[in-house]
Amino acid sequence: MKFLTPTALWFALALPAVVVFYLLKRKRVTRVVASTLLWQRFLAETQASAPLQRLRHNWLLLLQLLLLALLVFALGRPYFSGNEALGALQVVVLDASASMQATDESPNRFERARSEALKLVDGLASGKGGQMVVLVAGANAQVLQSATSEKAILRRALQGATVTDSPTRLAEALRVAETLIRDKPEGEIHLFSDGAVPELAGFENKELRLIYHRVGTRARNAGIVAFDVKPNPEDPQKRALFLSIENATPQPLEGRLELSFEGQIVDTKPIRLDATNSTPVVFIASQARDGVFTVKLIVEDDLAADNQASVVSLLPQPVKVELVTKGNRFLEKALGAAGPNVELSITSDHTASDSHPDLVVLDDVLPSVWPKGNVLAIHVAPTNWFPAGVSALETPPIVNWRNTHPLLRFVSFDNVQIGQALAVKTPPWAISLVDAPQSPLVVAGEFGRQRIVWIGFNPLESTWPLRVSFPIFIANAVEWLNPASTRAEQFMVKPGDPFRFPLSESLASATVTGPDGQVHTVPLGEQVSEFVYGDTVHQGIYKAQLGTNRITFVANLLDAAESNVTPRESLNLGRFAQVKATSEHKANLEWWRWFACAALGVMLGEWWWFHRRTA
Repeated sequence: MKFLTPTALWFALALPAVVVFYLLKRKRVTRVVASTLLWQRFLAETQASAPLQRLRHNWLLLLQLLLLALLVFALGRPYFSGNEALGALQVVVLDASASMQATDESPNRFERARSEALKLVDGLASGKGGQMVVLVAGANAQVLQSATSEKAILRRALQGATVTDSPTRLAEALRVAETLIRDKPEGEIHLFSDGAVPELAGFENKELRLIYHRVGTRARNAGIVAFDVKPNPEDPQKRALFLSIENATPQPLEGRLELSFEGQIVDTKPIRLDATNSTPVVFIASQARDGVFTVKLIVEDDLAADNQASVVSLLPQPVKVELVTKGNRFLEKALGAAGPNVELSITSDHTASDSHPDLVVLDDVLPSVWPKGNVLAIHVAPTNWFPAGVSALETPPIVNWRNTHPLLRFVSFDNVQIGQALAVKTPPWAISLVDAPQSPLVVAGEFGRQRIVWIGFNPLESTWPLRVSFPIFIANAVEWLNPASTRAEQFMVKPGDPFRFPLSESLASATVTGPDGQVHTVPLGEQVSEFVYGDTVHQGIYKAQLGTNRITFVANLLDAAESNVTPRESLNLGRFAQVKATSEHKANLEWWRWFACAALGVMLGEWWWFHRRTA
């Protein structure tokens, strides 16, 4: 046993003082009585007349000495050293993502993780170089407390942490923690999490000194992982809402879905969710005005944060598409069939005119004036897009395509041959959707607030127009490049991600009403051209008042990794490295609370004995 404050043991000098008080004889007044028959016992106790008397067995004396000794030990803060004393820098990373709200732990996983982290604080060897840092991995990595050995401050920092509805963002927190212990050979990172994280491949070769404290006991949860709204292909006057419900439970679940529009329930459906599987659901609903559709999953599970999602649905508007081409019947027909709201115009060049198309398609033509709107560029390579240069590539084979991107939904490039293509490097503003071994063939991204889809080959020099995937891709591109679709996507963010909206006028301030009904004021300046709101850590519907403009945006979890609340036995740090979960970590444990409780018990016992003796 060791003591954190050994100077408090000087209070043990009070023990002899208690004994001295029992040795001293009390001075009594002499009185004359008629008989001592009834006073024999009292006389036996007061026979000595000297100032000091012989110390005899007395239970009150023993209890008082024991009480004082226990109090002295409590003030000395005794602790027992484990096999791994926490004497170096310890970095505590507390997972505050949505899955930590699961109620399989009481009251939830986050509170259980917090209590385990507080135990680790108790084991910190203060006074011998032991320090601790507290990080929270919620919507963003946040340092709640810098390195300190003051346990009260560390406990206060942990008590101030809050859980969020955001996806797991542990990689950022672990990068910060790794830099803190990089030059401290005995430093450690303590992660308190359920392990619902993607692969942490960036730490495979960093020899991360990570101790994974797993929380969670079971996987009973179903959640909404995808939610989108589209015009109904069979009836343009109605809207089709597409959902995907994931059941991470090893048993099937039964529940109910409720669809509402602007708070009014419009449809309900019973649903059966197969074990460890996803279930697609489609709602068809009428819509007379712009508004918000909300779907609720009513099911008995452990996580409520993923049982609701909302989407801002804007009524479809005509899409003005300008095709700049030398002549391409395949492309003309594909654009004409891209949707009922497409207004197609064909020209041989794009010039500065009064018409402002929503989308310009450049078919192997470099225009005189570059379009200001979104662009689908086919076999056109402006130098500012690809600063590394452009070269020719003969008969490139297609080896891979990203079918998870909205542009490639229901699109396959099997049996598509290409005669010639432009060889470029994927620019930093875009991602590659279709790849050849030497170059990307299709890229998409946003450049200077323009959405751009670039096709590096002429479809007329390939077999692609003869495949059904060609008109499907063109329809997907029109929808993705449509400014109305861009605005609808703009009104949905992940919890924790900032919401951005361009301002058409100067505003001094704006107000935002959150899902909990609280109103927040956001100060703005005259030079601010964009409204940015970052306090979106909770999912739900937000309403912003920007001058005379009132807008609505939503925050949705929609994350399959968070909905799968299965506690992980290990964390993968790349292909060849992993960290096993540990349920215990021996460290210095303080015992002063137990001594204080024992002193309280002894004090109550001494009180009872005194009153029993004098009754």
